[in-house]
Amino acid sequence: MTDHLGGAVIPTGFDVPVEPLRRATHFTGEPGCIAEARTFAALFVEQLRTEWCATIGERTSGALLLVVSELVTNADRHSNGPYILELEGTDASIAVSVYDSSAALPLRFPRDPRRVGRHGLEIVHALARQVTAERVPVGKRVRAVLTLSAD
Repeated sequence: MTDHLGGAVIPTGFDVPVEPLRRATHFTGEPGCIAEARTFAALFVEQLRTEWCATIGERTSGALLLVVSELVTNADRHSNGPYILELEGTDASIAVSVYDSSAALPLRFPRDPRRVGRHGLEIVHALARQVTAERVPVGKRVRAVLTLSAD
């Protein structure tokens, strides 16, 4: 139930979904996949705002799109097959998981401003509160969890 007081919508606790919002899609590595992944994530954010009444500021939304871009780019470059993007969110956080066919876990290089490229995982670690990588039966999963804020 939602109460309407003076035009404001106030969640009462009974209208909050029980299960996290989950969406997944797959990509084959065709040109344009990274842009499609960003669009998929942007639509997910809008759905999370609507269904979970999540407060997600522009800075947090931008950070999410950057994390999606970096993880999908890594899967695109370093795997030999299709990859899956999975998003899971609540009103407090969003988890971005990318599954690909390569069993090689990603390497996080030490900070070096002179290095050209290979900063993707460094960026993801800077934006996410938690980053994990693990092998799964068909390759690996890289997962980053972002805390939501109104900025």
